[in-house]
Amino acid sequence: MILIAMGVSGAGKTRIGELLAERLRCGFTDGDAFHSAANKEKMHKGIPLTDEDRWPWLKTIRAAIEEKQRANEDAVFTCSSLKRVYRDILRDGDKDVCFVYLKGTREVLEERLQTRTGHFFDPSLLQSQLDTLEEPGDDEAITVSIDLTPEQIVDNVLEQLKTR
Repeated sequence: MILIAMGVSGAGKTRIGELLAERLRCGFTDGDAFHSAANKEKMHKGIPLTDEDRWPWLKTIRAAIEEKQRANEDAVFTCSSLKRVYRDILRDGDKDVCFVYLKGTREVLEERLQTRTGHFFDPSLLQSQLDTLEEPGDDEAITVSIDLTPEQIVDNVLEQLKTR
């Protein structure tokens, strides 16, 4: 099984992804690690990424997913996965890939971004991400509110996985 923690910046993808991997006793990979230096520089400067910027990034993450599957390993990845077409690339028709949508209000996300340090993402890009976001339906993802504690979010995800 491959889980992908998704959502806009500030939703807690890395923290939740790490906790899920710990609880599932599997590997964790942060999708941000696959961004090119040029993508990171653009985001640091407050310039939104285009689809053309994202295609190679998404394909690289998909290749990493396939590598885990070839090794017969479960894993948790993070990736904003803002559009359905992005999720389609990551999923590639694979029923073994499950998205976990970390959903939050603009106010909570802004607050989190303002207090975050050491990340290349410029908080001014939040609106661009919210504008780009195509929220997944129940057919595409497990949805969990980020208003819960990280432990409650993970418990909720694991409970919902049982019924999938």
